[in-house]
Amino acid sequence: MHTIGDAARLTGLSPKMIRYYEAQGLFSPQGRSSAGYRLYNEADLHALRFIRSARELGFSLAQIGELTDLWHNHQRTSAEVKKLALAHIDTLEAKAALLQGMANTLRTLAQHCHGDQRPECPILEGIEAQACHSRTNSR
Repeated sequence: MHTIGDAARLTGLSPKMIRYYEAQGLFSPQGRSSAGYRLYNEADLHALRFIRSARELGFSLAQIGELTDLWHNHQRTSAEVKKLALAHIDTLEAKAALLQGMANTLRTLAQHCHGDQRPECPILEGIEAQACHSRTNSR
């Protein structure tokens, strides 16, 4: 059995994150010391590593809850897991497209900026124009 400090070191998570994942119901440590401190066994560490890996793939806490439920459910179908993964891929690709669009806009603005001693700045002007455009569209 491991203390929370040991579990943190062995899983690459902070004690605060371990407590947070427990509070969110993503896992529950199986042991307590006589003083009431959490104790973590190898299955707990494995679950924490699973959660960390899912977070590194960008899954939300709700999705991780679904994944851990599926992971523990040996009656699950792989189709259920694949459906969740494909939906997440769609979300990631939409975010990537949005980020790529943002980078392209900034790249274009930066290409039009002389980067010299002049006060005129196409980057600031472009951001201002977008802010005005957003204000107009929100009315």
